[in-house]
Amino acid sequence: MMKPTTDRANIFSSFFLHLHPRTIPASTLRFRLSLGLGGMAATLFCVMVVSGLLQLLSYSPQPESAYSSIQVLYKVGEMGGFVRNIHFWGGNLLVILSFLHLLRVFLTGALDQKRRTNWLIGICLFILLLFTNFTGYLLPWDQLAYWAVTIFTNMLSYVPVLGEQLTYLFRGGNEVTASTLHIFFGLHVGLLPISLVVLLVFHFWQVRKAGGLVRQKEERENRILVAPHLISREIATASVLIAVLFTFASLVDAPLADPANSGQSPNPAKAAWYFMGLQELLLHLHPTVAICIIPALMLLGFGAIPYIKGTTLPAGIWFGGHRGKRLALIVFLLTSLLTFVVVIIDEQLLHGASSSQAVNLWLYRGILPLGSLLLLQLVLYLVVTKIFGYSRAEGVMAIFVANISIIVSLTVLGIWFRGGGMVLVYPF
Repeated sequence: MMKPTTDRANIFSSFFLHLHPRTIPASTLRFRLSLGLGGMAATLFCVMVVSGLLQLLSYSPQPESAYSSIQVLYKVGEMGGFVRNIHFWGGNLLVILSFLHLLRVFLTGALDQKRRTNWLIGICLFILLLFTNFTGYLLPWDQLAYWAVTIFTNMLSYVPVLGEQLTYLFRGGNEVTASTLHIFFGLHVGLLPISLVVLLVFHFWQVRKAGGLVRQKEERENRILVAPHLISREIATASVLIAVLFTFASLVDAPLADPANSGQSPNPAKAAWYFMGLQELLLHLHPTVAICIIPALMLLGFGAIPYIKGTTLPAGIWFGGHRGKRLALIVFLLTSLLTFVVVIIDEQLLHGASSSQAVNLWLYRGILPLGSLLLLQLVLYLVVTKIFGYSRAEGVMAIFVANISIIVSLTVLGIWFRGGGMVLVYPF
């Protein structure tokens, strides 16, 4: 009589354990090697799926009822608000953890020939994750969401050749309307989650195919069983993460502004926080350079790293060692300081000084800043490798860290240092 239950348990166990090899090197169990970031991201994705499906029971993807269907969730005694809080804060945390996971992969040298394809898959997953979060951003149909989507779709118009078509495609017209809400709803609950699941399965398979987590090559091959050693750690990490998320979600409500109003723009009108770096760039550079060229060059550069000989850090060692860690910290701090200084100088002294003519705009806000950025990175590489004697891989790491520092600094500036009219303000 107990056979069906036993069979189902065996099927579940076999599927779960199939995500891992039967045994793994004991050294990869060290928490400080991976910080559990990949497992936590996978756990949050599952939480997002469940909480998202629960919200579909009451959400209405129509402009006249979307906002009120969100308000209903927060009625006294209802659990719907708690579920929405979990989904909102979990989605934002998932972006952060996935970003940190990508950094961990690079900084521990997990980019050898067996793993370089998975590096590209990871970048694609992160981009899809950003757009999955962003398409959900519009669904409450409040002022915050409406104008964030308006700003981002305006950014798309600066993409060369395809800009107008992309803007029209995502909006479903010339403005953000009911068609936009329907498109974003379809993408958020359909195409994007399915794409993420497919890539995640392929991602997990690639990790297993590569032999699990990266480790130092000179370490002895002392293998242990996945169950219970790894599985128990994954369950413990997932439990702590879920407990923290649920506690936070019970204390802090997800934001909900006034209902969307196309005739009243908030001041300042900002993009979603994970796109604030792009919006900040747009204040200083030619739109095509800010929205298209710089992000494309960064993605191409990051993706090409494991395919260029000698650019990968030693496997399983954070920053390639203590010397590399010191280099990364110095580069990150100096680049952050330089970014803030350049933004302040541009804001106070140079903004609007150049001619508004198209040729001059391309020169002073496009070609010269872009050329200067590339030149500074080349100088950084040469100084690190030729003058201070760091390896080629450490020189590439310095450039990588510098770019990450720029992204983080611009995002911080956009979120906390921009006030009404997007004027630079000091929040302290």
